[in-house]
Amino acid sequence: MDTILEIQGLCKRYDGFCLDHLDLSLPGGAILGLIGENGAGKSTAIKLILNLIHRDAGRVTILGKDGIRDEVTIKEQVGVVFEDSCFHEVLKAGQVSRFMRGIYRNWDDGLFWSYCERFGVPRDKYIKEFSRGMKMKLSIAAALAHRPKLLLLDEAVSGLDPVVRNEILDLFLEFIQDEDHAILLSSHITSDLDRVADYIAFLHEGKLVFCESKDELAETYGILRCGSEAFAKMDRTDIVRVVRREFGVEALVTNRQAVRRRHPDKVVDRASLEDIMLLYIRGEGL
Repeated sequence: MDTILEIQGLCKRYDGFCLDHLDLSLPGGAILGLIGENGAGKSTAIKLILNLIHRDAGRVTILGKDGIRDEVTIKEQVGVVFEDSCFHEVLKAGQVSRFMRGIYRNWDDGLFWSYCERFGVPRDKYIKEFSRGMKMKLSIAAALAHRPKLLLLDEAVSGLDPVVRNEILDLFLEFIQDEDHAILLSSHITSDLDRVADYIAFLHEGKLVFCESKDELAETYGILRCGSEAFAKMDRTDIVRVVRREFGVEALVTNRQAVRRRHPDKVVDRASLEDIMLLYIRGEGL
């Protein structure tokens, strides 16, 4: 399975924020979910991949090509969808098609209209008349109609109703059936990533906390719950963050089975992606 996207030591510094030496690898036939709080660096990372902002250090390789030297060639193979529609609201779908045809050599009008038909995108309405969900469907149809191999999606399904989200997620799963395709999907909706992602990368304050298989996370991470006095006497191995509450503590553990073996009298539940993110962000280190 070939690597579609490789990020090495990617850095971007602003006043008060730094995306700090980000390393990620995305194989073909996979979806990588990018999670983290607002301001963690998710959108910054995607903009750096696309060279929309200047990087301070690091390298991006897409389909084996250098992200800067081969930028024009690479962008023919990349589809992009941001949280907000990038098309002017006085356009109609047909005008979007004509505009995109002038940008991408591989633009396929038939494919674009087939996606529009599948999604119920109207031909004769102005974009300003579209619902948010319909705008997103148009953006996704446009992102796919030049037959890219990599999709970069920045909060593309946030704010959509569950029916629309499920429809779009089904399309993403179809897209990666071809192992020459891959998706990087930034989202706050961890339940969506639970459904479709193969790997999860967690950014916190500009640093990569982990990038691991979703199945591995489900098998290893857990939440320890116990009283404060009992916790004070425990072995802290495999415990990474703690939230102290009035009646006890919740601790994020990275090896659920090992903690259970050492403390068979303690409750150690499975941790969802949302649990992991919330406990890490709200918790304190040991």
